Amino acid sequence: MAVLNKIRQRSLILILVIALALFSFVIGDLFKNSDALTGESQDVIATVNGKDINRLDFQQKVKSYQERVGGRVSSTQAMNTIYNQELRKIVMKSEFEALGLSVEKDEMRDLLKTSFSSYPEFQDENGIFDVNRLNAFIANLKDLQGANPDSAPLGNFLVNYDSWTNNEQTIAANAVQQTYYNMIKAGVSTTISEAEDEYFGDAKTVDIRYVQVPYTSIADSLVEVSKNDISAYIKNNEEKYKVDERREIVYVEFKEEASKADEDRIKADLLKLKSDRPEWNESSKNTDTIPGFDSTTNVEDFINANSDIKYNDAFLRAAQLPATAKDTLMKLDVGSYYGPYRDGEYFKLSKIITVKQLPDSVNVRHILVPFAGASNAGPDVTKTLAEAKITADSILAKIKSGTKFMDLLELSSDKVSNENDGELEFAYNAGMAPEFKAFSFDNKVGDIDVVGTSFGYHIIEILEQKSFNTAIKVATLADKVEPSDETLSDVFNKMSKFEIAAKDGDFNALAAERKLVVKPIVFKELDENIPTLGSQREVVRWAFNEGTEKGEYKNFPISGFGFIVAKLVDKKPEGLMSVEDASITALPEIRKEKKAKMIRDKITATSIDDIAKNNGQSPRTAAAVTIKNTTLSGAGVEPQVVGAAFGLAQGVTSKPIDGEKGVYVIEVTKVNEATKLDNYTSIMNRLNAERKNIIQGKVYQALEKAAEIEDNRAKTVY
Repeated sequence: MAVLNKIRQRSLILILVIALALFSFVIGDLFKNSDALTGESQDVIATVNGKDINRLDFQQKVKSYQERVGGRVSSTQAMNTIYNQELRKIVMKSEFEALGLSVEKDEMRDLLKTSFSSYPEFQDENGIFDVNRLNAFIANLKDLQGANPDSAPLGNFLVNYDSWTNNEQTIAANAVQQTYYNMIKAGVSTTISEAEDEYFGDAKTVDIRYVQVPYTSIADSLVEVSKNDISAYIKNNEEKYKVDERREIVYVEFKEEASKADEDRIKADLLKLKSDRPEWNESSKNTDTIPGFDSTTNVEDFINANSDIKYNDAFLRAAQLPATAKDTLMKLDVGSYYGPYRDGEYFKLSKIITVKQLPDSVNVRHILVPFAGASNAGPDVTKTLAEAKITADSILAKIKSGTKFMDLLELSSDKVSNENDGELEFAYNAGMAPEFKAFSFDNKVGDIDVVGTSFGYHIIEILEQKSFNTAIKVATLADKVEPSDETLSDVFNKMSKFEIAAKDGDFNALAAERKLVVKPIVFKELDENIPTLGSQREVVRWAFNEGTEKGEYKNFPISGFGFIVAKLVDKKPEGLMSVEDASITALPEIRKEKKAKMIRDKITATSIDDIAKNNGQSPRTAAAVTIKNTTLSGAGVEPQVVGAAFGLAQGVTSKPIDGEKGVYVIEVTKVNEATKLDNYTSIMNRLNAERKNIIQGKVYQALEKAAEIEDNRAKTVY
């Protein structure tokens, strides 16, 4: 009873403790998921013009896309593709809704008629589109709905009501989009004045004399550029220096690659395979002798059992051999070895099996008998594999009994070669079926036989063989060069020791002591690739994690490579680039501006010849300069200079002009006026067509730029 009283007395305390524990749990979870505090949902990929892109729906579309492309893109690339599709869909739909564009019921029926009028299911007995049959088909699809909806055949497809309505929506969306772009294009036109400018831009020319005082005539060391100069330049060129939020890291690599000891072991293991070896046979309780490379009687089985690369029974020319070994291999006698030698990621030991003189090209004729399912077999081919072989054997028998090859060509399905009497001429490296090629090169002129390939059965007769050269059959043992367990352990230990030392030491100094190269990289939140390492989203996510502070470091395993240890060096905010970052591109431009002023201040003469003489330059000429071509003969691309030339009258000399490569003074020696055209319609039509061709891309770019986009990809799925 006393215990119960104590519990009652302390019940309030217990309730408070439990409440505080629950509160702590909830608050802790909130801080772990900061979006719960900010109101941002983990289920929203992005919000575009007030419309959310749902995470689950987005991920399903990404999965479907990856399945369609068969793994040819990374997950990030797939997500970017779907994001851009969804973004475009919402941006364009917002514009359509604002304009009141939609597809009404009657218009939808017309669109369906256009799309499906060729389908027999929707045609009457006269082959004419019947809207009643279309309506009946759609009604039937509705009736087939249910927990497990059935499908109905349509052409070569099976469709259900959901797939039909999705298709209708796609047709409607395409129609609205086309209407929208047609409206935009209707407002695009070219005036006569614009057509005249286009014409005269090519037709009117000027001849000039000029002098260029190059910027390189003043050494960079004579031009002082301060941080204030760079800051001012950045502010005057804000568009050029606007940047997204970025992270700068440095990293060092620990590659899991074979050591010299590993390579020596691999080479020694290859050499051991030459000799016979004893092996205990548990069944017979005797020691068996296992033949080595020297004594084996079945080379193919030996290679396939002991090599990382299967046996190749083909004769090889010099050009088909490894570049590192071909000269030596071509000189060896039968039974001789070469190696072990390094060839890419393998060490190899090669043995010459046969040496033969083989042609480099052949001329054969053939009859092809395909079977159902063979490569390039048409729908009319019905013979089974066995039936095709029987037919081919019977054709061969007829030829051998005296029937002329030419008289049986009509039995061949290769209509292309039939036009040349069934003949084919090709080199040994041509892309022919390997069985076809082997028979043609490995046998003699006059030989004829049935050869099976993926295309069917061929009756091949060798007519001619030309350019005989040495070919060899090589048996090669290959062992992939891979690090041993000891080496992998050593790499991991070195990485771990570096990471531990970095806790209290200087990252760069530690790397220098270990002869490691420190590699810098700057990336944005949605980037994924690190040069030479490929997609490394884990590194990017870590660097952008709010809990990762400057100076922190972390190791990352890199598939097929090893490890890196990365250090976060800087968090660069969104906005204008820093003076240090911008200086790479700003410095040359600022120097150019300062040099231009220095050169202009030195120019006191007024004639081309005097200016050239005073500045150690030579006068130059440029004939037939057009305002549309900004390349100045002898100087390069100089739009400011060319533009100034067309603002001067004949005989007039310009003031100094700041160009791309120097300061120019020009004199117009002749103005070549162009004759006006009586009619500019053809030019107007061409310009109209050009502008309408690019309007769709330009319009979308403008709409996307104007859209309100809240992009949460990095916080949700990336």
